[in-house]
Amino acid sequence: MNDHDTTPVEIRAGVELPAVREEIELHTADGLRLVGELATPVDRAPVATLVTLHPLPTAGGFMDSHILRKAAARLPALADLAVLRFNTRGTSSPRGTSEGAFGEGVAERADVAAAMDFVAARGLPNPWLVGWSFGTELALKYGLEHGIAGAILLSPPLHRTTEEELRRWNSSAAPIVAIIPEHDDYLKPDQAAERFAVLPRLRRIDVAGGRHLWVGESQTRRVLDEIVAAVNPSALPLPTTWPPATAAPTAG
Repeated sequence: MNDHDTTPVEIRAGVELPAVREEIELHTADGLRLVGELATPVDRAPVATLVTLHPLPTAGGFMDSHILRKAAARLPALADLAVLRFNTRGTSSPRGTSEGAFGEGVAERADVAAAMDFVAARGLPNPWLVGWSFGTELALKYGLEHGIAGAILLSPPLHRTTEEELRRWNSSAAPIVAIIPEHDDYLKPDQAAERFAVLPRLRRIDVAGGRHLWVGESQTRRVLDEIVAAVNPSALPLPTTWPPATAAPTAG
């Protein structure tokens, strides 16, 4: 979207709001180059940073999985957030292919570390891990190894995360939020309540009508609203048009 457009446009799937978008590379401790993008607000410093971790690459997950792409397209402008997206090892997208091969959530420990090293090197503020599906496993398993401000789990399957790894989060002060779709394919709200019982400090948000892939604009907006509610609640409610209606000039 052109920065000079003045006619309000409804913010929907294909709309990309103004941001500074930079193609970046991450470098892992085991010598791999990972490709990604950093999106930041145009005319001000971000107040926090979303370090996004995409769904399972062997099932089609990548840095452009739609919720993550829309977070990068909207939230720098709407909520003053920096959004870092990248392809984990062996994953391809239009941005390119990250070196290496899928590591079953084990080797990707180094990918998370590389992302957090990048955040530190750039001085990006208040990093929150935002994992989706497989990405939640990486956040849960490795997030506490880094100085994160918090973690947000979208559709966590809890396939690879152990009970002990969940319990470790009880000793952290970092907020942790799980957003659970009512009709999830892997972990529905009643199952999530049981599995997360060992982590009582987790804030669980059950979304009526939600599905694992969060398809549709209403589900997209709900997820982005919950992310912003956790990370920068002062930005709520998020505008649904651009430029925002409140930014329109008033008569003198």
